[in-house]
Amino acid sequence: MIHESIEEFLAALPRSGALIGLDLGTKTIGVAVTDGLRRIATPLLTIRRTKFTEDAARLRAITAERGLVGIVLGLPRNMDGSEGPRAQSTRAFARNLSQVLPLPIGYWDERLSTVAAERALIEADTSRKRRAEVIDHVAAGYILQGVLDRLDWLGRKRNA
Repeated sequence: MIHESIEEFLAALPRSGALIGLDLGTKTIGVAVTDGLRRIATPLLTIRRTKFTEDAARLRAITAERGLVGIVLGLPRNMDGSEGPRAQSTRAFARNLSQVLPLPIGYWDERLSTVAAERALIEADTSRKRRAEVIDHVAAGYILQGVLDRLDWLGRKRNA
């Protein structure tokens, strides 16, 4: 099931279990995962996109191997908050994915996630070639960590 708000998505998840975060591009899908306690997001890999069925099969295999319980898709909004063709494409991907992978799906505003990932890789003195190889799954890590930080904030707010 697809959830529009991150709060609805988080409420639909079981109390524990790892999540997968996706940075969906036109040519690649950046993939990151969390630990089971949902404290840390770790960049995992970049999938070269082919056909949807093949991409979905790869994602299904990753979720099964790791026992993942939810999917976070970075939603590429424009800087003014509006949604353009890339956001519509991401929503279509989510609808199709929900048909073949029955896990809760949530969106996270991914504005500037690639910029932050690029900056971190430059600060780590990563070569241009290596940055090109890892940028998508590092960006997925930033997206997923944003969700984890929100989850942590909501938990602290509830307990206050």
